Amino acid sequence: MPDAPEVRDAVAAAYADPSRGYHDTRHLSEVLGRLHDLASNGVAFDSTPVVLAAWFHDAVYDGERDAEERSAAWAEDALPAVVSADVVAEVARLVRLTETHTPDDGDVNGCALSDADLGILAAPIDRYEEYVAAVRREYAHLDDAVFDAGRADVLRALAAKPHLFHTSYARQQWEQAARANLERELARLG
Repeated sequence: MPDAPEVRDAVAAAYADPSRGYHDTRHLSEVLGRLHDLASNGVAFDSTPVVLAAWFHDAVYDGERDAEERSAAWAEDALPAVVSADVVAEVARLVRLTETHTPDDGDVNGCALSDADLGILAAPIDRYEEYVAAVRREYAHLDDAVFDAGRADVLRALAAKPHLFHTSYARQQWEQAARANLERELARLG
């Protein structure tokens, strides 16, 4: 966001909040990197709204259920001075989509952002374990039994999907590793 450094800096500061575990500047950087990877490998999407949605998708993150909605509202408030109204609307739609990661197959922007966001599931084992530990820190207020049950529910819901990723590139490159990571973590959770 070179034309809106104050917006960029405010969003970057939110990701840099020391109370965050996983949903921090590293996460933002990795999502942006995976979007670049997707684009470099022929996945077509509208770069401006998707990249802006990546910036905003976890701009608000405090473990509450409406964080995506509040992140989308922040984008709707901050971006009208920077981009057109249709881009603002698309950014907000995409941010809201990250709550479920269930874009329609024809939603190229939603598929790209969802894949980039969930790409951590396919990380090498060491990075995946860092991710799991960072998520646990974000939910430190929950005891282990409650956290483990909730985490297992999330992982089982993901594992039950016919595919974790929506773009052909992500399916080919990330699906197998992601499934192995999910299975390993679910086995550990019992």
